[in-house]
Amino acid sequence: MYGWDGSWGFGGWIAMALMMLLFWGGLVAVVILLLRGPHAGWGAHGQRGDDAERILNERFARGEIDEQELNASRAALRRRQ
Repeated sequence: MYGWDGSWGFGGWIAMALMMLLFWGGLVAVVILLLRGPHAGWGAHGQRGDDAERILNERFARGEIDEQELNASRAALRRRQ
């Protein structure tokens, strides 16, 4: 008459093991996400400005814009940040 005393029996052990795996797995996932830091586009405003300035430099290097337009665009970017 195993389990007649109100215990969960073997199913209780399985449920506890699964809950422990979920808890520790969730905790490890949160720590990893915190250590990785913010990604581009997730609200890192400095990152967006760096990308925009990099694109401007590339356009200048390819000859798509002149120096005057490059300086004006850089000034506009710095005012927005």
